[in-house]
Amino acid sequence: MALLQGKNALITGGSRGIGESLVRSYAAHGANVVFTYRSSAESAMKIVEELSSEKNTIKAIQSDASSFSASEVLMKDALEALGTIDVLINNAGITQDNLMLRMSEEQWDKVIEVNLKSVFNLTKQAMKPMLKNRSGSIINISSVVGVFGNAGQANYAASKAGIIGFSKSIAKEVGSRGIRCNVIAPGFIQTDMTDALDEATVKAYTDAIPLKRFGRGADVANACVFLGSDMSTYVTGQVVSVCGGMNV
Repeated sequence: MALLQGKNALITGGSRGIGESLVRSYAAHGANVVFTYRSSAESAMKIVEELSSEKNTIKAIQSDASSFSASEVLMKDALEALGTIDVLINNAGITQDNLMLRMSEEQWDKVIEVNLKSVFNLTKQAMKPMLKNRSGSIINISSVVGVFGNAGQANYAASKAGIIGFSKSIAKEVGSRGIRCNVIAPGFIQTDMTDALDEATVKAYTDAIPLKRFGRGADVANACVFLGSDMSTYVTGQVVSVCGGMNV
């Protein structure tokens, strides 16, 4: 069942990890997708090659989501490729972990810039076409760390908590115009970073998860498909935790 048939989506950070799962799931459900990458050009082009068809428009654009001027150019290019934007997924993000006593100003600023300022940049750019259409779905990728906090990740937790407050505010601002804004808060999701963890660390993490496993990129993508589809037209301002029960 193609839940996103005919929808046009812009996804930031779509060349690897959760972002790649988002792009693949959206394409599989019939959406036309423009996604961004910052440095993983080879991976991005491979995704485009694999997903492109006569039925779907799939395009990768190199862009820095943390730059306001770059986001303006990105939106112009995305609109040229798609015509309009029905779904925006702000997924771009980084970590630069350190204990607060050792955290540099640069580590703080960079994480806030990439993880939080990028959400402002792209949401602002998407407003004009969405307001024109009087419809749209904005999905911002936060983290359970933004809800619970985590030692050594004050910068990351602050950025992800900021996304939640931002999203709830946007939901109230533009709900009357038919635009929805929701948050996905993933828990531990299996990526190339978690693949590098040793067996003891993996066991310690999974023991704390009621479902006793790491999540998959597809688990996050499935929630985003729901929030981008017409099945969720009465859902806005919500935080959906995709964490295997960590928040129970």
